[in-house]
Amino acid sequence: MSESTAQALWQNFLGPSPAWYKKTIIGFLLINPVLLMTLGPFITGWFLIAEFIFTLALALRCYPLQPGGLLAIEAVVLGMTTPHMVYDEAIHNFEVILLLMFMVAGIYFMKELLLFVFTRILLTVRSKKLLALLFSFVAAFLSAFLDALTVTAVLIAVGVGFYSVYHKVASGKGSADDHDHGDDATIHANHREDLEQFRAFLRSLLMHGAVGTALGGVCTLVGEPQNLLIASVAEWEFVHFVKVMAPVTMPVLACGLLTCLLLEVTGKFGYGATLPDNVRIVLQDFQQEQEQHRNARMNARLVVQALVAVLLVVGLAMHWAAVGLIGLMIMVLLTAFNGVVEEHQIGHAFEEALPFTALLVVFFAIVAVIHEQHLFTPVIDAVLAMESDIRPAMFFLANGILSMISDNVFVATVYISEVKAALDAGTITREEFDHLAVAINTGTNLPSVATPNGQAAFLFLLTSALAPLIRLSYGRMVIMAFPYTLVLGGVGLACVHFFIA
Repeated sequence: MSESTAQALWQNFLGPSPAWYKKTIIGFLLINPVLLMTLGPFITGWFLIAEFIFTLALALRCYPLQPGGLLAIEAVVLGMTTPHMVYDEAIHNFEVILLLMFMVAGIYFMKELLLFVFTRILLTVRSKKLLALLFSFVAAFLSAFLDALTVTAVLIAVGVGFYSVYHKVASGKGSADDHDHGDDATIHANHREDLEQFRAFLRSLLMHGAVGTALGGVCTLVGEPQNLLIASVAEWEFVHFVKVMAPVTMPVLACGLLTCLLLEVTGKFGYGATLPDNVRIVLQDFQQEQEQHRNARMNARLVVQALVAVLLVVGLAMHWAAVGLIGLMIMVLLTAFNGVVEEHQIGHAFEEALPFTALLVVFFAIVAVIHEQHLFTPVIDAVLAMESDIRPAMFFLANGILSMISDNVFVATVYISEVKAALDAGTITREEFDHLAVAINTGTNLPSVATPNGQAAFLFLLTSALAPLIRLSYGRMVIMAFPYTLVLGGVGLACVHFFIA
């Protein structure tokens, strides 16, 4: 192979990623077979998890699909899992895949309404503390009855809308001009400081909203996928689920909202940034311009989007179908009644979600390794061997820690299956089973906000088109989530110990 060909292959491998990053990924791929032969599949499995988390942590250097996908392919080739196991994991989470494919695309065609509503909220509520609290509470309320990923998709759509409006003006472009809001080269010097503050403002709002999805998602049977799974095994109905979780979820919700307020008051951990006056003026001018150019067809589009939004909420709340299928329904309705009938127009709606969908399937391959190599089994066995009065608290901690580094749905699946097996074997009583089920649900939902890979909604936000625009990296998300992790984890643990056990 000639030197020029070798250089070309090296430059093409992972594209513009730094050389040290490329070498690290190659190092992972080379060392894994050695680890497998010398230390065995169990230890190698934990190394694989750490390597995959590394790719997530450096998502802004290289989208995790490619390096994470290489690790997943190697794991299959080395026999740490099988294609059939990966397929089973994907099928088990098919509702989530459908949701990402169609619900996020459906929300795309509702952006006009979302920007219309949230622009008014943003410009009307001038207090950042009240605005942050409102974002967190609304996200929590919606997540309790809808789905955290759907709510996150809404927040991302709104964030991109705000950012693109100001970025275009800061670049000296008119509203009708084409513009790449990912390129800062055209930003005028007098707008650069305001742009950085606006990014910090949006980061804080998005993080408050993302944590809000966890606060609300834990409360009801439909809030998170694992809630439905646990309720199905425990044979709990909607109202009963809310009741048995309330001793933990309600104090955590109150403390979470209080934390939101305190973070904005203190300005710690990356919070507290306010909306710059110049940005507010730009958004106000944008709103006025939109109003001046609004015609009957535009108003009709808003009416259609509002009616379909109501239909969406009712459909999700009453569980007419799988969330993704409801998303497909609203996409059909919005495009049909708002005149979006060309293929390339519809194609744009899938650009945001499909890369993440592919990444999620790669993540399922890593989960298949965890399942195949029984990486969590020692932890489960150790907790089940403890005294019954401390089991719920220890289950909460074990679930929380594992959910920080793995998929919380998978952790909940493994734990509730083991606890159900213990109940069937007569090892624990039905009352103990109910206590442990509460601990599993709250443990997988609350402390998992610590890292983006703990919650699908956080991972979706990290890998979205908005994250690089507002400089929201893995490390910054971990730092901004840290106070919430302490409060949600600490208050949740205390409530499980005192009110459940």
